[in-house]
Amino acid sequence: MVALAAVAIVMYAGRMVGGINGAHWLIYSKDPEADRAFFRDVLGFRSVDAGGGWLIFALPPSELGIHPGEGDFVQTHAEHSLMGALLYLMCDDVAAVAKALEAHGVRCRPMAEAEWGRYTLLQLPSGGTIGLYQPSHPRAV
Repeated sequence: MVALAAVAIVMYAGRMVGGINGAHWLIYSKDPEADRAFFRDVLGFRSVDAGGGWLIFALPPSELGIHPGEGDFVQTHAEHSLMGALLYLMCDDVAAVAKALEAHGVRCRPMAEAEWGRYTLLQLPSGGTIGLYQPSHPRAV
């Protein structure tokens, strides 16, 4: 499960206010070292070492969609129950990106179509799964 750690965007007259300058995602993994290596070595995401090999990754510009949920979808962090979230990486040509990832040994599920775009799911080294999609909807970034 991916937990959305901190997003507190306040809108006033169509502008963001409140000093928010980013968002920090947490991915809970059964093998964090392997998944960190995947984001660093396979996806090529730049990172900083927060100490002891704990990598924090720079991400491409992102969007936030808020969907209705079913049941309890939460993750406990810092002794609090936080909203659950899913991570989908966006691209302009999902078939080409999936093919490039498969050349690096990444397991991709078969392509699927949805009303919001064309997508696949990527298996991380830990066995966890994230999404990769080519949006058909208007993008915010």
